[in-house]
Amino acid sequence: MNIPNADWVNPLIRLLEAVQLAVLRLLSWAGMTGTSEGQPAWPWAVRLTGENLLIDLGQARRLAWTLALLAIAFVLLLLALFWRRRRWWLVATVPLLMLIAPWPDASVLLAPAQPTSFHRSPTGFSAASIAQGRALYAQDCVACHGAEGRGGPLASAQSVWPPNLAGPLLWRRADGEVLWRILHGTHDRRGQATMPAFADSLEADDAWALIDFMKANAAGQGLRASGTWAQPIALPGMTVRCDGHAPRPLSTWRGQRVRVVLADASTPLPLEDPRLVTIVVRTATRLHSTPTPECEVDNADARDAFALIAGTDTLPGLQLLADRDGWLRARGAPGQATWSEDDLVCRTDLAPQAATRPPASDGLGALIARIDAEPVRFVKGGFVH
Repeated sequence: MNIPNADWVNPLIRLLEAVQLAVLRLLSWAGMTGTSEGQPAWPWAVRLTGENLLIDLGQARRLAWTLALLAIAFVLLLLALFWRRRRWWLVATVPLLMLIAPWPDASVLLAPAQPTSFHRSPTGFSAASIAQGRALYAQDCVACHGAEGRGGPLASAQSVWPPNLAGPLLWRRADGEVLWRILHGTHDRRGQATMPAFADSLEADDAWALIDFMKANAAGQGLRASGTWAQPIALPGMTVRCDGHAPRPLSTWRGQRVRVVLADASTPLPLEDPRLVTIVVRTATRLHSTPTPECEVDNADARDAFALIAGTDTLPGLQLLADRDGWLRARGAPGQATWSEDDLVCRTDLAPQAATRPPASDGLGALIARIDAEPVRFVKGGFVH
């Protein structure tokens, strides 16, 4: 979500990620690192992290100054190659810059890493992947973690109570590190297993599908408990059919605002709005007498994915708004006639504003304006996504 008073840190965190990804790609290209689960493996036991810098802005400033001095030192070395008369003065300045650089605390800047730490999910957070993960979760995970992710019937029998999958855990860890824990298990400080490894029974694609389901389920549990998506959740991937056109992925509308309407045969469809792309997701078979929307999805996996994310089984009439970056931001309840800014459920300010903000004559316009003014800046596993 938005990170107040720390926007200047975001480019710094992005730089850390870009440098490490570039190093990993270079090592892979040079054949100096192997692969893990089909992607280049991170070769070190630690990595640079950005999440701690948002907590300790003093260390973030120290890192920014250090990087600036390193850049100056690099420029001086380049000048020394061509400016022979001042070469030794330039070279002698470099160690001085290294001495005065306010190096940040390594315990803040470094985090434990796994070979899969920088892996990216190949699923696209699709509805089909969420459905696959749901079946695997019921088979392998629900006994310990529970249907809601807070602990199942076997939780008390474990040496350590299973982590709360309905909380922010899945957003605080890099996806690749969650993948590693699913496939290779988890251990306590003494090396004792606290969760078994599933590498013998699950492929990497299965583990990625599990992660997709757990995210969707956690988003819905959070929305049901607090009325908000405290952590951002993406619009699930699916195929959309539009009148007169070939089917296309929902992701092709990235860069435009999207309104998803869950509808059965009796649901009145909203009028098309030029500010939004409207996608109708059918919750039941459409009758021939009902209006045909311009773009629709008639797929059980899509219905189930939105039910999970919205934390409800009452789907007909439910509306969801996604921003231009594909993040779900607002929810309109079934039967709700108009929109307001209070329908923004993925936001920084979680306090109700109705008492202090007069209703807008164009509630949807006010909501869109706020969504555009407050873009999601989400730190995932220490990096801005």
